Amino acid sequence: MNFHLKSSIVTPKSAISITGSKSETNRLLLLQALYPNLTLENASNSDDSEVMEKALVSNDEVIDIHHAGTAMRFLTAYFSMQENREVVLTGSTRMKERPIKILVEALRQLGAEISYEANEGFPPIRIKGKKLTQNKVALPANVSSQYISALLLIAPKLENGIELTLEGEITSVPYIKMTLALLNEIGVETSFIENKISVKPQSIIHKSQFTIESDWSSASYFYSIVALSKIGTEITLSSYKKDSLQGDSTLSEIFKEFGVATVFQNNTILLRKSNNPQPTTHNLQLNNAPDIAQTIAVACFGLGIGCYLTGLHTLKIKETDRLEALKTELTKLGAKVSVTGESLTLEPSAKINPDISIKTYQDHRMAMAFAPLGLKTSLFIEEAEVVSKSYPTFWNDLKSIGFEISEI
Repeated sequence: MNFHLKSSIVTPKSAISITGSKSETNRLLLLQALYPNLTLENASNSDDSEVMEKALVSNDEVIDIHHAGTAMRFLTAYFSMQENREVVLTGSTRMKERPIKILVEALRQLGAEISYEANEGFPPIRIKGKKLTQNKVALPANVSSQYISALLLIAPKLENGIELTLEGEITSVPYIKMTLALLNEIGVETSFIENKISVKPQSIIHKSQFTIESDWSSASYFYSIVALSKIGTEITLSSYKKDSLQGDSTLSEIFKEFGVATVFQNNTILLRKSNNPQPTTHNLQLNNAPDIAQTIAVACFGLGIGCYLTGLHTLKIKETDRLEALKTELTKLGAKVSVTGESLTLEPSAKINPDISIKTYQDHRMAMAFAPLGLKTSLFIEEAEVVSKSYPTFWNDLKSIGFEISEI
């Protein structure tokens, strides 16, 4: 479906409840499969988490994870150590274009038996589960932290744990630290020193209950909305904590430059538009939080300010090539944008072309990142239902705070 967003004004004081972090939920779902006495509260209601949960309990030989990249990586590791189980992991057309070779090679070092059903290095893959007895593994660390997290999550159930050596610059360190912190919370012993990570074996855990923090990536769109709103606008979001494990919690610092103050109150955050940013260019290194790059770029454009965003090399292998997609859609709106393999440059501009149709490329973050521009102009969002991948109630939540949205 396509949505028409009319030029709107946000209700001055609003409140939204956002479900659990997709990143934390998917990690904990895998750990729950390994340790069934683990119970979870405030789990994500995203498509990706539902796909992950269903796959973990499925008895099918072929498991289709559709667009869920996290599920593809985590499940590759999980099924590799499920003895006497053989599965084929497959996904959408785009998923079959997203590389998996680095993770497969790492798992083979541990003794896994994995083969490619079509193109070398890409899904679908056939996994013959077996006991993994090796514990030393090395892999390039500059492509996707999900490869690393996939190995770490299965490590405590391997008889010798894992000793992992990371080669090259490490990407998205907060996501690796999130994985290790969750392992620590269930009693697994880990260490992360320089480029080496070790995880000790842990056969059982004491019964443990997790309340999952709400998703900071989802919060990013409301930071953008407040930034594009009038001074004094407030939106309260729950449930969040100041000492978050999520790398995207850096939003609270980044958006200060865009006139948004963050106030932590018990388990909520209050976002308040406190001032209008000066027309300048902001330089941001997003190596540790690449998922918020689209939100930041669109917010800067809506505010008429420029930005130079770096550390974005992982965006080229996401649901779409997010750098090229951003360039194409922002240019249609009147922006001057250039991209490289790992950066985006946006020039300051006061003009926004009205009634532009934004293509989402089957990427949930494209739809949600551009939606806040409905506060500045009338625009159309194609394939708006794609938001269900991470935030199924997104459009209803926008309507609840004053956005005028109609289906066309």
